[in-house]
Amino acid sequence: MSILTSPAVVVAAGAVCWREVDGKLKILLVHRDARADVSLPKGKLDPGETPPETAVREVEEETGLRIALGVPLGTIEYTVGGGREKIVYYWASEISDISLEESTFAPNEEIAKLEWLSLEKARKAVSYDRDRDILDRFATEVAAGNHKTFAIIALRHAKAVPPASWDGPDSTRPLLHRGLEQSISTAAAVAAYRPRRLISSPAVRCMMTMEPITRLTELPVNTSKGISQDAYEIGASTVAKVVKRQIEKGRTAVLCSHGPVLPDIITATAKATRTDIDAPLRRAGMLSTAEFSVLHIARDHPEGGIVAVETHGPAPKD
Repeated sequence: MSILTSPAVVVAAGAVCWREVDGKLKILLVHRDARADVSLPKGKLDPGETPPETAVREVEEETGLRIALGVPLGTIEYTVGGGREKIVYYWASEISDISLEESTFAPNEEIAKLEWLSLEKARKAVSYDRDRDILDRFATEVAAGNHKTFAIIALRHAKAVPPASWDGPDSTRPLLHRGLEQSISTAAAVAAYRPRRLISSPAVRCMMTMEPITRLTELPVNTSKGISQDAYEIGASTVAKVVKRQIEKGRTAVLCSHGPVLPDIITATAKATRTDIDAPLRRAGMLSTAEFSVLHIARDHPEGGIVAVETHGPAPKD
């Protein structure tokens, strides 16, 4: 059983929402009168959700802000009522002027008010040491210049009809029903990072995997034969060129491809950012169907290396 579905564990997710005001960093805190506390916005996973999806949903529900997930800040663990373990996933999230303008927040029974404070004042204002721990992790990223990021997201297509069961060309194999379910679940997690570019192998199974993402992001899919399995097998891959272009643009991009190609996407991203390829990066390319790895790159110094790596997949079945 996955930790996300275990009845013995409460799973939640949230974000350190930040923005710059006159060159000074401000952190968003929520005041909860019912609990008489001040904290970072967060909330529990709903059934069928993944942590990235939950973080985005909960922040919007509590603050009215539509956010994009940035560099991951890890998890905190503590015990709640009944002796159950609680795990909370956190990300940093830069709040844009547009997001602020479009905020739908109004004081309510759950959240009495929102407050923007300096990092130092926020650290003093929060009610819990665990929130201070997350703020300290964020401060470390700020000190390193790694809090402003974009990402290369390497996505493996969802579960397709097996080759032995398909009479046509390999590139025409469609997704199984389970694959369709996976693609819908994964789409919500991928969309939490607010990608600005969607690129896919032209294989049917990849394009079908991308369909739910296009609906959520309202972005078109750009096909690239150079990241297909066919190109990989005949030595005509252009993965390095495709990846380099997205990094030069400094925008979060999703590349949907095949099992054999994914390690090349990871390697190309590492080389373009002058990152040593270590065990975590190698694991990031070893994805099961419908899983994706997010390679976070500092916007201000993209050639300074990949600053964080995380891997997610569709929500597990109960």
